[in-house]
Amino acid sequence: MIQNNITPTQLNNIEKLIIWIAAVFAFLGTYLLKLGADNFEQFLAVIAVVFTDGFFGIWAGTKTEGFMTKKAMKVPLTAFIWILILSCILLIEKAFKGTFFLSETIIAPFMVWQLISALKNANRAGIIKNDLLTTILEKIDKHKS
Repeated sequence: MIQNNITPTQLNNIEKLIIWIAAVFAFLGTYLLKLGADNFEQFLAVIAVVFTDGFFGIWAGTKTEGFMTKKAMKVPLTAFIWILILSCILLIEKAFKGTFFLSETIIAPFMVWQLISALKNANRAGIIKNDLLTTILEKIDKHKS
């Protein structure tokens, strides 16, 4: 038989620790929920652009080399990483008054590049047929020929 040698004082301390940890997690969860609710357009834009590029990339890839699960699984990972980066940038913007421009100057250029990649993938998949688009994209994104 196992004897429990925990005194009432130790039990009280454990309860206080559990309540303290729960309060910290509740604060962080509420803070991040408010951050996401206040900036849901940015989060939605990042998710939409990444998944659009991934969708057309998978479609184009199945036409050239077949479906590759390893490459397809990079799409949710890429979305998660971009959401994490955006969250960090928004936290910095909220914490320091003079950094209100960070999300526009850091995220926007990468999202434009991701949109260009989505156009290139849609072109490679045969969805968008336009000679001018093909010419422009060949000069921009040379690693996808």
